[in-house]
Amino acid sequence: MDTSGLRERKKRRTREMLIDAAQELFCANGFEATTVDQIAAAADVSTRTFFRYFASKEHVALALADDQITAMLESFAAQPTDVPVLTGMRQAVVELVRAYEEQATGSEPARHQRMQQLISTSPALAAARIERGLARLDEVARLVGARLGADPATDPRPYLVASIVFSAVQTTITAWRAAGWDAPDSQLIGQAFDLLPSDLDYHGAPPV
Repeated sequence: MDTSGLRERKKRRTREMLIDAAQELFCANGFEATTVDQIAAAADVSTRTFFRYFASKEHVALALADDQITAMLESFAAQPTDVPVLTGMRQAVVELVRAYEEQATGSEPARHQRMQQLISTSPALAAARIERGLARLDEVARLVGARLGADPATDPRPYLVASIVFSAVQTTITAWRAAGWDAPDSQLIGQAFDLLPSDLDYHGAPPV
């Protein structure tokens, strides 16, 4: 019997239960009014168990966003190295978000929709989402540097691209939403990327 596989599945189920319980409470009572103890109780686990999976209620609220960033970076890293960097980032982000939007049923699209609703109604979570993206700036800059054949320690372009993706684009989407723009996230993200100057779409190193 594969006990390690069983443990991993149980851990994934517990993590998903905590995310679902947290999102339901956040949507019903508001992010600020919901406590970690309430989330743990709703998931039928102890508060100690909650903290084995998440450092705070902010972390559980944005868990799916963290997973999406990871998936987006994996998609970007898997692209051919001669794809320009902003073109590659746009493709990775838009395709990922569109995949969530186009799934009519299932737990992941529902979690994505609830998370977007939470972020749109909580300035604290909107700001935290940007901060969590910026916390991975070094990781993104390394990937962009690898695409360009450039060292982020000496070449300014990798950090510039990383900052645009995780700060400028996300801030723009939040501002458009606040101004009443009503369109799917994938469409708004694509528009934001399309408005960036083409000079910033640095070409990747040619394949060896």
